[in-house]
Amino acid sequence: MATESVYSATYTTESLQSSVSGIRRLYIKAASLDRFGMGMLRLGLVIVLVWIGGLKFASYEADGIVPLVANSPFMSFLYHHPAPEYRQHMNKEGQVVPANQQWNESNGTYPVSYGLGVIIVSLGIMIALYPIWPQVSAVGSFLLILMALTTLSFLVTTPEAWVPGLGDPHHGFPYLSGAGRLVVKDCIMLGAAIVTMADAAKAYLRRSACSQRRSM
Repeated sequence: MATESVYSATYTTESLQSSVSGIRRLYIKAASLDRFGMGMLRLGLVIVLVWIGGLKFASYEADGIVPLVANSPFMSFLYHHPAPEYRQHMNKEGQVVPANQQWNESNGTYPVSYGLGVIIVSLGIMIALYPIWPQVSAVGSFLLILMALTTLSFLVTTPEAWVPGLGDPHHGFPYLSGAGRLVVKDCIMLGAAIVTMADAAKAYLRRSACSQRRSM
């Protein structure tokens, strides 16, 4: 009986050690994915920026950002009509109301959206240049940080970012509307931009150091 108990204890110990060893190997493999993960993070930023920036040339997207821009102390000067006049002229996504489109044209809605689209797509392209010019990629990520901070400020300035009080007790802070949920995702964009900026800056410094050593 004593021999069986010793054998059982030994087997249990060996099993536990084997399990711990297996878990450790999984963590080691996970840790080895850091460079792949960085590449996927950068690729994700590029896809989102180019895609969303491209959509800024569509009228429905231009109409949709009007409340965000019109209420922003940093951007409202871009429009010709003050907030909240836009509320009477908002089109639903996919809806065509000629009178509302005319108002948006007089408001400067579409040129502003086109300009934002060019900026956002340009940031995506700058970040995508990491393999060739990491210094340019770092600048693109830095500018994206500024853009993300501006976008997050919409949570404070845009009434439409929160569920309106129309009878449901769940309204106002912290109940984000569809627009608010879209904006708050820029918290992730902000973190990703900081990480990719640091990584691109490190790559640029490494290349500069190598170039200096070769020239000596």
